[in-house]
Amino acid sequence: MGTPASGAGSPRLSAAEFAELHARVRRGTGAGAGERGALEEITPRHVLAAAAEVRSGRTVTMAAQVQTEPGPDDPEPCEHVMTGAVRGGIRAGGLQFARDRFAMNVHGDADSHLDALCHVIYDGTLYGGVDANTVTAGGATALSVELARDGIVGRGVLLDIPRLRGVPWLEPGDHVTADDLTAAERAQHVRVTEGDLLFVRVGHRKRRAELGAWHTADMRAGLHPYALEFLRDRRVAVLGGDGNNDTAPSSTDGVDFPVHVLAVHAMGLHLLDYLQFEDLVEVCEAEERWSFLCVVAPLRLPEATGSPVNPIAVF
Repeated sequence: MGTPASGAGSPRLSAAEFAELHARVRRGTGAGAGERGALEEITPRHVLAAAAEVRSGRTVTMAAQVQTEPGPDDPEPCEHVMTGAVRGGIRAGGLQFARDRFAMNVHGDADSHLDALCHVIYDGTLYGGVDANTVTAGGATALSVELARDGIVGRGVLLDIPRLRGVPWLEPGDHVTADDLTAAERAQHVRVTEGDLLFVRVGHRKRRAELGAWHTADMRAGLHPYALEFLRDRRVAVLGGDGNNDTAPSSTDGVDFPVHVLAVHAMGLHLLDYLQFEDLVEVCEAEERWSFLCVVAPLRLPEATGSPVNPIAVF
């Protein structure tokens, strides 16, 4: 089937069409060839080449500030409790320590996080055909976030779809297609290549900041499932978005998160969800380039399905 046109009018996928797409991208990426999935695309040669992206020494975060207040997209926000000196009373003299504790849901609809390869269970399996029963009440004994313990370092590329379309953001329910991605490459004079960390902006954070939070689980902009063929063809190593990469409502019959299934389960891509690119866009425009060295360092959480994350772009 050909690449769909841009926008909200992109076609729905039947269950059979999605199964065909899943098999196609799985074959195209050699799923199961390596435990680390698409991270295998980032070789020492790629890291050295990415280091050449550093010219000005400027750094910028791609993480959103952790939310501690409830909202329609985050009913159970991060819990932040002060401990230490504040609890016992601050004295006028002597040494004391301010301490605090955080508790959060990793896979929410507000905080920036990384999805490990054990996060998506589809038809009773994980990526590479690993038995889903390896995810237990005590944690994930296979494909956990520990696979990224040495960090993810490579060439990052930001494709700005609202910029391409001349709008501040994509409206919830709109799709990013493969045609959008190739058109953004041309407009931004950049090309996504093997081993890259691809970041796709839909303007989710800008819309949230200007209009307020909404029920993101019901309506959000994201990638159309057929756009994953672009990632397969370019042999992308990581996918990140300022939403959760999936459009809502889903474009696929019977699958609520088709992009997650295709990316994580079929292709072995670690996903970065709910990043923020507004700071990055300003720096890219000032530097007049849309590629950079990117460093992602998830926490070493034992047998975890994901981690809070603060990706850093270095120019």
